[in-house]
Amino acid sequence: MFESVQENPYPDSHVLGEGPEPHPLLRPVLPLLGRWHGRGQGEYPTLEKDFRYEQEITFSHDGRPFLRYEARAWLIDGSGSPVRPASREAGWWRVAPDAVLEVVLAHPTGVVETYVGRVSGTEIEIETKDVALTPLAKEVTGTRRHYRVENDGMTVVHDMAAVGQPLQHHLTTHLRRRPS
Repeated sequence: MFESVQENPYPDSHVLGEGPEPHPLLRPVLPLLGRWHGRGQGEYPTLEKDFRYEQEITFSHDGRPFLRYEARAWLIDGSGSPVRPASREAGWWRVAPDAVLEVVLAHPTGVVETYVGRVSGTEIEIETKDVALTPLAKEVTGTRRHYRVENDGMTVVHDMAAVGQPLQHHLTTHLRRRPS
C-alpha cells in the first residue's frame, strides 16, 4: 500500500563540521549551534514565589540561512530534583546580511512571538515585534531576550510583559554546551 521512502537526505546538524556546510549568513550566530543544558531562576510579580528550573536548548541548521531552535524546561526543587515540566518553545532564527535577526517562536500555551534583533560579537539581543495569542492563552504583550555566548557557556536573560505587568525581568539561565 505504501512505497518505501528514504531517510531524510537533509538532516539538521548542531555540530560544526558534521552535516551540511552552514550557510554564510549564519556566521554571526554559529556560536549558538549545539545542545545546551543548564539551570536558571525565575520570578514575576504575579507568582507566589521565585522558582528554579533546568533547561535544554538546541540550535541546529540544515545548510540554509536559518537556525532551528527548540527549548524545554522543567521545575526543580531545592535539592535539584525534577518537580514537573515547565515551558517549551520551538521556532526559527533567520539572519539577514547585516547581522539583523528575525526570530519566530511558538509555545504550546497558545503564544506565538515574532522578534527582531541584532548580533554584536558574543551578544544577541532580540525583542518582540508582535505577539499573537490563541483565545485561551495567557496575556503576553512583549518580551526581550539577551543571549551571551562565551566559549562553552551561554547566559540567557528573559524579560517579559504579561498579565497587566510592564516589561521586567522574568528568567536568567546559565547553560553549558553538551558534548556532541
